[in-house]
Amino acid sequence: MPRAVTPARFGDSRARRIGLLGGSFNPAHAGHRHVADMARRALRLDEVWLMVSPGNPLKPVAGMAPLADRLASARRIADGRRVVATDIERDLGTRFTADTLRMLRRRFPRARFVLVIGADNLVQLPRWRRWREIARDTAIAVLPRPGWTRKALAGRAAHVLARNRRAPGALLTESFAPHAPWCLVPAREHAASATAIRAARAEQHDQGERRGP
Repeated sequence: MPRAVTPARFGDSRARRIGLLGGSFNPAHAGHRHVADMARRALRLDEVWLMVSPGNPLKPVAGMAPLADRLASARRIADGRRVVATDIERDLGTRFTADTLRMLRRRFPRARFVLVIGADNLVQLPRWRRWREIARDTAIAVLPRPGWTRKALAGRAAHVLARNRRAPGALLTESFAPHAPWCLVPAREHAASATAIRAARAEQHDQGERRGP
Protein backbone atom coordinates (compact mmCIF):
# COMPACT_ATOMS: atom_id res chain seq x y z
CA MET A 1 0.00 0.00 0.00
CA PRO A 2 1.34 3.52 -0.78
CA ARG A 3 2.59 5.67 2.05
CA ALA A 4 -0.26 7.45 3.83
CA VAL A 5 0.94 10.96 3.01
CA THR A 6 -1.73 13.58 3.66
CA PRO A 7 -1.90 17.39 3.49
CA ALA A 8 -0.82 19.18 6.65
CA ARG A 9 -3.88 19.47 8.88
CA PHE A 10 -3.11 23.07 9.83
CA GLY A 11 -1.83 24.08 6.40
CA ASP A 12 1.50 25.36 5.14
CA SER A 13 2.91 28.23 3.10
CA ARG A 14 4.35 26.35 0.12
CA ALA A 15 3.57 27.64 -3.36
CA ARG A 16 1.99 24.76 -5.28
CA ARG A 17 -0.57 23.99 -7.94
CA ILE A 18 -3.05 21.58 -6.42
CA GLY A 19 -5.96 19.82 -8.06
CA LEU A 20 -8.89 18.97 -5.80
CA LEU A 21 -10.78 15.86 -6.87
CA GLY A 22 -13.55 15.46 -4.33
CA GLY A 23 -16.10 12.71 -4.05
CA SER A 24 -17.52 9.84 -2.07
CA PHE A 25 -15.01 7.30 -3.46
CA ASN A 26 -17.49 4.55 -2.67
CA PRO A 27 -15.20 2.87 -3.62
CA ALA A 28 -12.27 4.58 -5.33
CA HIS A 29 -11.36 2.96 -8.65
CA ALA A 30 -9.12 3.19 -11.72
CA GLY A 31 -11.35 5.87 -13.25
CA HIS A 32 -10.57 8.22 -10.37
CA ARG A 33 -6.83 7.69 -10.84
CA HIS A 34 -7.24 8.23 -14.60
CA VAL A 35 -8.96 11.58 -13.97
CA ALA A 36 -6.29 12.63 -11.47
CA ASP A 37 -3.44 11.74 -13.82
CA MET A 38 -5.01 13.40 -16.86
CA ALA A 39 -5.71 16.61 -14.94
CA ARG A 40 -2.25 16.68 -13.38
CA ARG A 41 -0.50 16.34 -16.73
CA ALA A 42 -2.73 18.68 -18.72
CA LEU A 43 -2.64 21.46 -16.11
CA ARG A 44 0.93 20.84 -14.91
CA LEU A 45 -0.21 20.40 -11.32
CA ASP A 46 2.18 19.60 -8.51
CA GLU A 47 -0.35 17.40 -6.74
CA VAL A 48 -3.91 16.13 -6.98
CA TRP A 49 -5.74 15.52 -3.72
CA LEU A 50 -8.38 12.80 -3.67
CA MET A 51 -10.66 14.48 -1.12
CA VAL A 52 -12.84 11.76 0.36
CA SER A 53 -16.05 13.40 1.54
CA PRO A 54 -17.40 12.65 5.04
CA GLY A 55 -20.84 12.83 3.42
CA ASN A 56 -21.89 14.19 0.03
CA PRO A 57 -25.07 16.29 0.54
CA LEU A 58 -26.29 15.26 -2.93
CA LYS A 59 -25.92 11.51 -2.40
CA PRO A 60 -28.07 9.16 -0.29
CA VAL A 61 -26.70 7.75 2.95
CA ALA A 62 -28.01 4.28 2.12
CA GLY A 63 -25.25 2.15 0.62
CA MET A 64 -22.49 4.57 1.66
CA ALA A 65 -19.49 2.77 3.14
CA PRO A 66 -17.83 4.16 6.29
CA LEU A 67 -15.39 7.01 5.73
CA ALA A 68 -12.44 4.88 6.87
CA ASP A 69 -13.19 2.26 4.21
CA ARG A 70 -13.61 4.82 1.47
CA LEU A 71 -10.39 6.59 2.47
CA ALA A 72 -8.55 3.27 2.43
CA SER A 73 -9.78 2.56 -1.10
CA ALA A 74 -8.60 6.02 -2.21
CA ARG A 75 -5.16 5.42 -0.70
CA ARG A 76 -4.88 2.18 -2.66
CA ILE A 77 -5.13 4.03 -5.97
CA ALA A 78 -2.98 7.00 -4.87
CA ASP A 79 0.81 7.11 -4.97
CA GLY A 80 1.19 9.25 -1.85
CA ARG A 81 3.27 11.84 -3.67
CA ARG A 82 1.65 13.28 -6.79
CA VAL A 83 -1.78 11.81 -6.12
CA VAL A 84 -2.68 11.97 -2.43
CA ALA A 85 -5.75 10.60 -0.65
CA THR A 86 -7.09 12.71 2.20
CA ASP A 87 -10.08 13.15 4.47
CA ILE A 88 -9.15 16.77 5.12
CA GLU A 89 -12.81 17.83 4.94
CA ARG A 90 -13.37 15.89 8.15
CA ASP A 91 -10.64 17.92 9.83
CA LEU A 92 -12.02 21.16 8.40
CA GLY A 93 -15.54 20.27 9.48
CA THR A 94 -16.94 21.05 6.02
CA ARG A 95 -19.26 19.20 3.68
CA PHE A 96 -20.04 21.84 1.08
CA THR A 97 -17.39 22.60 -1.54
CA ALA A 98 -17.67 26.37 -1.16
CA ASP A 99 -16.87 26.11 2.54
CA THR A 100 -14.02 23.67 1.93
CA LEU A 101 -12.41 26.00 -0.61
CA ARG A 102 -12.68 28.96 1.74
CA MET A 103 -10.98 27.04 4.55
CA LEU A 104 -8.26 25.64 2.31
CA ARG A 105 -7.32 29.11 1.09
CA ARG A 106 -6.88 30.20 4.68
CA ARG A 107 -4.66 27.26 5.58
CA PHE A 108 -2.70 27.10 2.31
CA PRO A 109 -2.41 30.79 1.34
CA ARG A 110 0.18 30.33 -1.41
CA ALA A 111 -1.41 27.32 -3.08
CA ARG A 112 -3.34 27.69 -6.32
CA PHE A 113 -6.28 25.32 -6.27
CA VAL A 114 -8.09 23.83 -9.24
CA LEU A 115 -11.39 22.03 -8.75
CA VAL A 116 -11.26 18.82 -10.81
CA ILE A 117 -14.69 17.44 -11.71
CA GLY A 118 -16.19 14.99 -14.14
CA ALA A 119 -18.61 16.11 -16.84
CA ASP A 120 -21.46 14.65 -14.78
CA ASN A 121 -20.67 17.13 -12.01
CA LEU A 122 -20.61 20.04 -14.45
CA VAL A 123 -24.23 19.11 -15.21
CA GLN A 124 -25.01 19.07 -11.47
CA LEU A 125 -22.98 22.17 -10.61
CA PRO A 126 -26.03 24.52 -10.46
CA ARG A 127 -27.35 22.31 -7.63
CA TRP A 128 -24.26 22.93 -5.51
CA ARG A 129 -24.50 25.44 -2.69
CA ARG A 130 -23.08 28.83 -3.81
CA TRP A 131 -22.00 27.38 -7.14
CA ARG A 132 -21.52 30.75 -8.81
CA GLU A 133 -19.18 31.77 -6.00
CA ILE A 134 -17.19 28.56 -6.53
CA ALA A 135 -16.90 29.18 -10.27
CA ARG A 136 -15.97 32.83 -9.74
CA ASP A 137 -13.17 32.19 -7.28
CA THR A 138 -11.76 28.79 -8.26
CA ALA A 139 -10.48 27.46 -11.58
CA ILE A 140 -12.38 24.37 -12.68
CA ALA A 141 -11.11 21.52 -14.85
CA VAL A 142 -13.75 19.25 -16.34
CA LEU A 143 -12.90 15.69 -17.41
CA PRO A 144 -14.99 13.76 -19.95
CA ARG A 145 -17.32 11.06 -18.61
CA PRO A 146 -19.16 8.45 -20.69
CA GLY A 147 -22.67 9.64 -21.51
CA TRP A 148 -22.18 13.04 -19.86
CA THR A 149 -19.70 15.15 -21.81
CA ARG A 150 -22.00 16.48 -24.53
CA LYS A 151 -24.79 17.00 -22.03
CA ALA A 152 -22.43 18.95 -19.78
CA LEU A 153 -21.21 21.26 -22.54
CA ALA A 154 -24.83 22.00 -23.51
CA GLY A 155 -25.96 22.46 -19.91
CA ARG A 156 -26.73 25.45 -17.75
CA ALA A 157 -23.35 25.80 -16.04
CA ALA A 158 -21.42 25.68 -19.31
CA HIS A 159 -23.80 28.25 -20.78
CA VAL A 160 -23.54 30.64 -17.83
CA LEU A 161 -19.75 30.32 -17.73
CA ALA A 162 -19.17 30.27 -21.49
CA ARG A 163 -17.15 33.49 -21.61
CA ASN A 164 -14.77 32.15 -18.97
CA ARG A 165 -13.82 28.96 -20.79
CA ARG A 166 -10.12 28.63 -21.61
CA ALA A 167 -7.70 26.09 -23.02
CA PRO A 168 -6.24 23.78 -20.36
CA GLY A 169 -2.77 25.24 -20.76
CA ALA A 170 -4.05 28.72 -19.92
CA LEU A 171 -6.03 27.75 -16.85
CA LEU A 172 -3.35 28.69 -14.33
CA THR A 173 -1.31 31.15 -16.38
CA GLU A 174 -3.87 33.94 -16.58
CA SER A 175 -5.08 36.24 -13.83
CA PHE A 176 -8.35 35.11 -12.23
CA ALA A 177 -9.72 38.66 -11.97
CA PRO A 178 -12.58 39.30 -12.29
CA HIS A 179 -13.63 35.65 -12.77
CA ALA A 180 -11.83 32.31 -12.56
CA PRO A 181 -11.58 30.28 -15.79
CA TRP A 182 -12.65 26.74 -16.51
CA CYS A 183 -11.69 24.22 -19.17
CA LEU A 184 -12.50 20.84 -20.64
CA VAL A 185 -9.45 18.60 -20.42
CA PRO A 186 -9.10 16.56 -23.62
CA ALA A 187 -8.80 12.99 -22.40
CA ARG A 188 -10.25 9.63 -23.25
CA GLU A 189 -13.31 8.65 -21.28
CA HIS A 190 -12.84 5.98 -18.63
CA ALA A 191 -15.71 3.56 -18.17
CA ALA A 192 -15.07 2.63 -14.53
CA SER A 193 -17.97 3.43 -12.21
CA ALA A 194 -18.33 3.09 -8.45
CA THR A 195 -22.01 2.28 -8.94
CA ALA A 196 -21.13 -0.59 -11.30
CA ILE A 197 -18.46 -1.87 -8.91
CA ARG A 198 -20.95 -1.95 -6.01
CA ALA A 199 -23.53 -3.68 -8.19
CA ALA A 200 -21.01 -6.33 -9.24
CA ARG A 201 -20.01 -6.94 -5.62
CA ALA A 202 -23.65 -7.27 -4.60
CA GLU A 203 -24.25 -9.77 -7.41
CA GLN A 204 -21.24 -11.83 -6.35
CA HIS A 205 -22.50 -11.80 -2.76
CA ASP A 206 -25.98 -12.90 -3.84
CA GLN A 207 -24.57 -15.72 -5.96
CA GLY A 208 -22.44 -16.88 -3.04
CA GLU A 209 -25.48 -16.98 -0.76
CA ARG A 210 -27.50 -18.92 -3.33
CA ARG A 211 -24.76 -21.53 -3.66
CA GLY A 212 -24.55 -21.89 0.10
CA PRO A 213 -21.66 -23.32 2.15
